[in-house]
Amino acid sequence: MTNNGLLTGKVVLITGASRGIGEAAARLFSQEGATVVLAARGIDALDRLVAEIRTEGGTADAVAVDLGDRASIRAALGRVEELHGRLDGAFNNGAVVQQPGPVHETSDETIDEQFEVNFRGHWTAMTAEAALMRKNGGGAIVNTSSIGSRRANPVLPAYGAMKRALNSLTESAAVTWGREGIRVNGITPGGTATAMIDQWEAATPGVTAQITASTPAGRMAEPREVAEVAAWLLSDRASMVNGAIVPVDGGAGA
Repeated sequence: MTNNGLLTGKVVLITGASRGIGEAAARLFSQEGATVVLAARGIDALDRLVAEIRTEGGTADAVAVDLGDRASIRAALGRVEELHGRLDGAFNNGAVVQQPGPVHETSDETIDEQFEVNFRGHWTAMTAEAALMRKNGGGAIVNTSSIGSRRANPVLPAYGAMKRALNSLTESAAVTWGREGIRVNGITPGGTATAMIDQWEAATPGVTAQITASTPAGRMAEPREVAEVAAWLLSDRASMVNGAIVPVDGGAGA
């Protein structure tokens, strides 16, 4: 894949940037010309990634964020403003994994954690991101949802429910903020070769083979392939795309 300068001159925040899709996005967005601010709880991993991006000639900074803590999220956006004075794009990719299990075995603690991180954390982040974007005439937000938000999700019911709620929030924000020059879209990745899938496989042996078999592409996505879609949605090339929930699943959700 070639780099086309899709994000040249843009300041982009990435949550969940320490691994998986977020880590791939950090590298890709920088290669596409963005100044990136990487956010996650694992600050050591972020520091290593920042050093790598800087060595390759990119501009990157790291900020610690706990998506379950609203004050932490707002502080992270405050740090973006301190560093760059503006925000042009945000890739809200951070999430917490649910321990697999049916509805009746899902604990109250699991439901609370899924709500706090995978739904409320995005709401808080989007609101703070939009406030900063307004100061410079707008921007673009992309939220990572899941193929599991589009249909019944009996193995990860709380995760699927919060991701479906995130789709609705994404669409509502797109309609609300569109006239202010702020576009909001979502992506729904299918099976992607990340640590999350490894954890799921360890808890439910055979799930990787099942996902692969159900994907018309015949394989899982690589994290960079998902990040490529987010990069386009954040770019000016997608200037009339607003309120879309874009599948990135190799046809698995068709």
